[in-house]
Amino acid sequence: MADYEEQLRDAVAVANIPVLLMVMVHLTGELRWLEPPYQPSQRVGVSDNDDGGLPPEVQADIRAAAATAIAAWHAGQPLAISRPDETLLLRMLSVAMGEPVPDEFGPVLTAELTTGAGLEPAADAGRDLSVPPGFSATIVGAGVSGLCAAVAFERAGVPYVILEARDQVGGVWHENRYPGAGVDTPSHLYAFSFAPFEWSQYFALRAELHQYLQQVATDFGILPHIRFGTRVTAAAWQAGSQSWRVEADSPEGPMTADSSILVSAVGIFNPPVLPDVPGLADFAGPAFHTARWPQDLDLRGQRVGIIGNGASSMQVVPAVAPDVAELTVFQRSQHWIMPFDKFHQKIPDAVRWLMREVPLYRAWYRLRLGWTFNDKVHATLQKDPDWPHPARSVNKRNDRMRSFLTQYITEQLGDREDLLQQVLPDYPPYGKRMLLDNGWYATLRRPNVHLVSERVTEVREHSVVTSDGREHPLDVLVVATGFDVTRFLTEFTIIGRSGRPVQDQGDDMRAYLGTVLPDLPNFFCLYGPNTQPGHGGSILSTIETQVRYMVSVLGQMIARDFRSVEVRADVCERYNAAVDAAHERMVWTHPGMRTYYRNSRGRVVVNSPYRIVDWWHLTRTADLADFIAEPALQGEPMVPRVPR
Repeated sequence: MADYEEQLRDAVAVANIPVLLMVMVHLTGELRWLEPPYQPSQRVGVSDNDDGGLPPEVQADIRAAAATAIAAWHAGQPLAISRPDETLLLRMLSVAMGEPVPDEFGPVLTAELTTGAGLEPAADAGRDLSVPPGFSATIVGAGVSGLCAAVAFERAGVPYVILEARDQVGGVWHENRYPGAGVDTPSHLYAFSFAPFEWSQYFALRAELHQYLQQVATDFGILPHIRFGTRVTAAAWQAGSQSWRVEADSPEGPMTADSSILVSAVGIFNPPVLPDVPGLADFAGPAFHTARWPQDLDLRGQRVGIIGNGASSMQVVPAVAPDVAELTVFQRSQHWIMPFDKFHQKIPDAVRWLMREVPLYRAWYRLRLGWTFNDKVHATLQKDPDWPHPARSVNKRNDRMRSFLTQYITEQLGDREDLLQQVLPDYPPYGKRMLLDNGWYATLRRPNVHLVSERVTEVREHSVVTSDGREHPLDVLVVATGFDVTRFLTEFTIIGRSGRPVQDQGDDMRAYLGTVLPDLPNFFCLYGPNTQPGHGGSILSTIETQVRYMVSVLGQMIARDFRSVEVRADVCERYNAAVDAAHERMVWTHPGMRTYYRNSRGRVVVNSPYRIVDWWHLTRTADLADFIAEPALQGEPMVPRVPR
């Protein structure tokens, strides 16, 4: 007990004050913790606001009371308020954030808190779909999406198999192993609501993310259902049996799998995109895309060039700059970069202990992160038709953001005014993916780092040539030009009811809720078109909502004894018309820049225009009236087979 009290004191001494206040309300039932003098100030930017902006003596009062209350709870005293009603919950989060939280967020917060704090199982967590004989599912891919779908099938009692081309789970976090690889979403948001994890860093790196996904696969009993080294090549709808036939190359040779349901969980970060530059294949030294980083590569003392300065480059450059002789960054465009004080910081052991021992603390920490990183910025992305400065910003809030970021960049570059003109974007903030500063500007100031804004026109055996005629000698060439994200479902051929490959849609694929497509019965696409929450949030949350929607569809399908369901074309068309109309009012259709969010026609196909709260409600429950539903043909029983 003495050890516990000592650990508790150490943890509470460094804990986040706004989170402690919310835990105190649960433990004591005393609402005075929501009143002055305990009300935190509004946080600045995306800061955690650890001290709440409160005077030291008030902080000390809170920490002492929290240690006493948590010790009493640990000793067996029940929570005074286990499940706040929506009114109280909204008030609590408003106080914790120092700003009002609208009523519409109530149901989302309630669901998140009850799951994250372990107060009750996740929604539909133990739902038995009363699966009929022969009903089964095939999942393609064992990354984030595939594991989430598998957990849902495990809980619902749906027999399934996962076909995974690689030898491990993890998807992009297994494949992308370049230096500095990690997330720019806070670790506690980049986790399933039903599977918390004891993160070591506030923003996890690749190895820990891969470890997390391996643990999910182990803890939920998914590994026995995965066939590794099995690359799916084609899938076709079988009208006669109302099932999917999947063809794949496995370690044992070609194979087929028949199942009632087909789930694509291949994601969008494939295949890698290489720039169309003459001579790229002729470079004599190591030359590779970041997704194909050689594991035995030693860059010490080397002259390294990197083409691109987006998200992956921003992670690689600070990670390798201290070791190389020279590093030349060939910039393709400018990016807005947000400061965040906890990027690459380790979570103190005492805080990790508190999150493990007090689930309410972890849950409230995640709730506050959600409010900070999810929907708050959405209004900043909306075009104001009356705004007098549309070239530089889209509304007043967006313009304030521009001023804030410009000042930050200027401060970070210091006396390097030559760099300021190179890096300062000329388009509105959030027009492209907003990045977090992981030491990028500090790295650009290093004497061995050179930023080149001229276009790469040619690659030679030992150098790169730019549009100004300069030749840049190099020993190693890294390509950080991203992935073909506008073309969905490119990993294998998919033939629908009509007999046409879905890939005929090219880079203009459209889906209803980014999840179901006309002509593809019993097919679900995770991380599909217009599902990325480009304004914030976590893609894991989006995938969870898609999987929940899928389970809702299947539950109604089975309950009403249908064999197949296919979303109606008119429903899909109306939805996508609404998506396009919403995007026309947002910064991502601003003409002042190019972005990977848009396809060759200029249509935004990657991002969702909706807030996280809107998307949560849209996907909460499926409406079977949106589908063409068919009973079993001639009353035949289901006969799909899943390989083992």
